[in-house]
Amino acid sequence: MITRREFLQASVAASALLGASGFGNWSRLAAQQRLTQDQLLQFDDFGNVTLIHITDIHAQLKPIWFREPEINLGVGGAKGLVPHVTGADFLKMFNITPESADAYALSHEDFTALGRTYGKMGGMDRVATVVKSIRAARPEALLLDGGDTWHGSMTSLRTKGQDMVNVMNALGVEAMTSHWEWTYGTERVKEIVEALPFAFLGANIFDVEWDEPAFEPYKIFERGGQRIAVIGQAFPYMPIANPGWMFPEYSFGIREQRMQEMVDEVRAAGVDLVVCLSHNGFDVDRKMAARVQGIDVILTGHTHDAVPEPIVIGNTIMIASGSNGKFVSRIDLDVRDGRMMGFRHKLIPIFSDVITPDADMAALIDSERAPFKADLEEVVGQTESLLYRRGNFNGTWDDLICDAIRSERDAEIAMSPGVRWGPSLLPGDNITREDVHNVTSMTYGQCYRTEMTGEFIKVILEDVADNLFNTDPYYQQGGDMVRVGGLGFSIDVSQPIGARITDMVLSDTGVAIEPAKSYTVAGWASVNEGTEGPQIWDVLESHIRKVGTVKLTPNTSVNVTGI
Repeated sequence: MITRREFLQASVAASALLGASGFGNWSRLAAQQRLTQDQLLQFDDFGNVTLIHITDIHAQLKPIWFREPEINLGVGGAKGLVPHVTGADFLKMFNITPESADAYALSHEDFTALGRTYGKMGGMDRVATVVKSIRAARPEALLLDGGDTWHGSMTSLRTKGQDMVNVMNALGVEAMTSHWEWTYGTERVKEIVEALPFAFLGANIFDVEWDEPAFEPYKIFERGGQRIAVIGQAFPYMPIANPGWMFPEYSFGIREQRMQEMVDEVRAAGVDLVVCLSHNGFDVDRKMAARVQGIDVILTGHTHDAVPEPIVIGNTIMIASGSNGKFVSRIDLDVRDGRMMGFRHKLIPIFSDVITPDADMAALIDSERAPFKADLEEVVGQTESLLYRRGNFNGTWDDLICDAIRSERDAEIAMSPGVRWGPSLLPGDNITREDVHNVTSMTYGQCYRTEMTGEFIKVILEDVADNLFNTDPYYQQGGDMVRVGGLGFSIDVSQPIGARITDMVLSDTGVAIEPAKSYTVAGWASVNEGTEGPQIWDVLESHIRKVGTVKLTPNTSVNVTGI
């Protein structure tokens, strides 16, 4: 007798053979530059329920370059598993043709050359075209947003997220969860949520004073003759990774038992399908899927992973839909007798030169951007280097930011947070004010300058490294490794906290960092209330204007071992 897990695994295999994963069938066509919108959107309708998933858009309304990570290390039970496989190994794992359109969309390999061939990706007007196409075929399709939507651009910062709220309302989102949204502060979040025409879900968000749920934990939808429960899971580590003083009324956390209670509650109410709309991050969701019984689908977000096929954990499928508007996931499900009997899935790449912009959404986006158009388009410099951020360790955008901090703030050592958001720029591109804001915009962007002992610098590095490389996913509480300028070190990712960081030196001179000695350190995105200093985007823009043309040398200041 076939088990449900074996049946779901067979569904994955069948989906791939049918080309429903979206990657593999059109590699040859893409290489010949014969991609069409019809090819990208082709999907053989299946079952009776359709889910559409977008996540981690980070306020990117227009098409962008976005380089996927070169280094994404997995530790413990996640070592060697998706999403901790990159580059050529990733292409081989998913049978993707090198130098193809899908290789460009899903990996860092040959990024600059392939970018010039296949163009930018994303754009919410193109996303709207895809969503409308799916809804034309499946009018009851359920559109779900995984959060990190209202933050990440100059226009979102200046409108306090309103530009993105207006766009997502027009797109027809039906439920969302949250993370960076909270950095606008409690009052602004409440103001937006009260006016939203759709559900703002967070089963794990509690009122601190009363220790009780503060937002809707789930919503039940009737679609395709079935009752579908969507349970929201906000980013668990808000007060650790972001400034807790901005939303002191609320506590978060994984709250695994609470998730099980919500699943049991909706099951008892007779739902046919349980969907978790999550911003936990991939590894946290993988662990939660193995421990919480009764979830059919986890739509995962936060870690920006784009995975071309569903991952099966027990009786649960996990869907990862990338970031920055590069992809839209379509999942068709056969739901009968209160069970998910099978599925087809496609991770749809949003090639902006192939997909026709939706006229209404394009007009709305232009109107939202119009008051800021001159500022957005002002050129502040050029780059001869590929500028990118994503990866466990230093990326070139943060190398540039650290150079700016050290120069403009007269510091020996610079620190830049290991955030995952921020589009790329190709060599030869102009750097506009919009580009600067795309990698720096936030509500706590002050660039501080202070004194730190060598011992305290090591404590910071060890703490951030544990957020990333703790073997228990439930203790992975942040983004990627803090980026540094003027500082070199070795990191053994296989060691426990306190023993990972060694060989700290001033990278300009090679002189060892002394534990008791004080050093001038500058950085940004401090979670401490009352942090003082110029805004990081002004610091970065000032530096770029002085440099004129950015040309970065390879950064070899971090030596990684224990892989």
